[in-house]
Amino acid sequence: FGIADDENFVITTTNRKEIIEDNFSELVQDGVTLYLLQSVDQMLLAATKERIDFLPHYDTLVKSGMYEYYASEGQNPLPFALAELIDNSLSATSRNTGIRSIQIKLLFDDSHGKPAVAVIDNGRGMTSKQLNNWAVYRLSKFTRQGDFESDHSGYVRPLPVPRSLNSDISYFGVGGKQAVFFVGQSARMISKPAESQDVHELVLSKEDF
Repeated sequence: FGIADDENFVITTTNRKEIIEDNFSELVQDGVTLYLLQSVDQMLLAATKERIDFLPHYDTLVKSGMYEYYASEGQNPLPFALAELIDNSLSATSRNTGIRSIQIKLLFDDSHGKPAVAVIDNGRGMTSKQLNNWAVYRLSKFTRQGDFESDHSGYVRPLPVPRSLNSDISYFGVGGKQAVFFVGQSARMISKPAESQDVHELVLSKEDF
């Protein structure tokens, strides 16, 4: 930090509580923001940033679709929900060199335990990390940065085409999950990356939550 040997300083929390031996274990936790100051009441010379981590209640996920689609002002929301569910397939198959196959199946028997909507494609597949990241709420598939392995890595947004589906539906990273919990109470995603022999499965279930 470039502190001279004869210079005095204090370490405080953002609400100016000085860190000393007696309160160290109480105040210093993973992710906490600390100030290195000449005195507890020193005026900050520049604006500072503090990282905030939080875990939303599961109702944020499982009830969001109901709020989103019931607010559709009298329109039939089901087609919009189904459109969201095929968004991943549209993107996953966008660079296929061969046949581009996307199937939508409505299963009304008990083969999956309960009636289900199945979307099946022959796209490039998703890794276990990409499946994990898909489950994170409110992360745009186009703005994920750092070590976040996007489920749409390398994706280029298509030019807008009137009255078409261009795989740009769930831009803000909420649409697929809202649609899932509007249509039903659980989601099962099974994927095999094109370059891997591993098959990965992700389950989001209201009952499990």
